[in-house]
Amino acid sequence: MSMREQIQQALTTLAPEHLEVLDESHMHSRGQETHYKAVIVSEQFAGLNAVKRHQKVYAGLGELMGQFHALALHTYTPEEWQQQNGAPDSPTCRGGSKHDMLGQ
Repeated sequence: MSMREQIQQALTTLAPEHLEVLDESHMHSRGQETHYKAVIVSEQFAGLNAVKRHQKVYAGLGELMGQFHALALHTYTPEEWQQQNGAPDSPTCRGGSKHDMLGQ
């Protein structure tokens, strides 16, 4: 099972009405299966600020968190999702990590 599939499966614990996990590793210099974007719509986010929502996601992922480099989170309640009409696009990576300097 790919890392993207493992993340998606782990996030089902949030009972999402919409769940989208994208592997965005191709946009970065750290290799395959390293950078992800998750769009999660769940009633469990109601009344929670962004930090509490992210903590809920991290708890759901558990040990998987240590197996990839980055996870962009976009968390919404069903009402927010209807108003938002989609998650923003991820920015293009500008590099700058220590990993980028290894071959020099």
